Amino acid sequence: MVTERRLPQWLKVKMPGSDGYRQIKGLLEGAQLNTVCAEAQCPNIGECWEAGTATFMILGDICTRACAYCAVDTGKPEGIDLLEPIRVADTVEQMGLRYAVITSVDRDDLPDGGAFIFAQTIRQVRSRMPNTKIEVLIPDFQGSRDALKKVMDAEPDTLNHNIETVRRVFTRVRPKGDYDGSLELLANAKEIAPNAVTKSGMMVGLGESWDEIIDTMNDLRSVNCDLLTIGQYLRPSKKHVALAKWYTPREFDELAEIGMSLGFSHVASGPLVRSSYHADEQHASATKSPILV
Repeated sequence: MVTERRLPQWLKVKMPGSDGYRQIKGLLEGAQLNTVCAEAQCPNIGECWEAGTATFMILGDICTRACAYCAVDTGKPEGIDLLEPIRVADTVEQMGLRYAVITSVDRDDLPDGGAFIFAQTIRQVRSRMPNTKIEVLIPDFQGSRDALKKVMDAEPDTLNHNIETVRRVFTRVRPKGDYDGSLELLANAKEIAPNAVTKSGMMVGLGESWDEIIDTMNDLRSVNCDLLTIGQYLRPSKKHVALAKWYTPREFDELAEIGMSLGFSHVASGPLVRSSYHADEQHASATKSPILV
């Protein structure tokens, strides 16, 4: 394992605190909305919030799983908030977003894993902001095709589901997930909506080998996944899985080149890249459409 006391220079970011950051923070708190930016300790929170973007996290802030890399709280969630989709739509409108990203905690306590609330959120945002592109980063819904169909029938512009890591490491860090099940979900999304843009993401630094990263890319391309994000794993606390390696910016650039050679429409690969990082640019690459500003 590597020492984690000192971050490499390329992973250092400035502390957030601009007027734009405070404005978004206040807006989200006023609407009683969670963001994965804050709950998962995303290092890009300052950059994104200062630019007026955020990734909404619906279905509460308590996850029913306990993945070994994730900072989101684990426990027994409360019920669902049927008004949450409306509040998300209100906030998207107030922020004037041209591209909205919506994710959630895992809700294995719900019969559909929260798919209904995802679908309602998509529809509420679209009814309020018809020109806004919508990306959903969904859990695996415990393999339920019916739950996935609920989401796909709401017609998100991008369907994102993270594979997170390579096959060998997967069970150790995502004990309640399933590597092949995640691939099947992405394949099913294309079957349900053949023209849909699909996306996945993974972390590196969990003990995987270089060849295993390439194998995972090939697995994602085998189910026609269009977009890929690759970022550095950052250990949230000492109770989480240990960091195995710092990857250099040059290595991330090489992974991006390999991914593009395998047929992805776009690969965002870098130390600070996360699932929703520059998501609008990725979608534009997949659809050959201009980026709205």
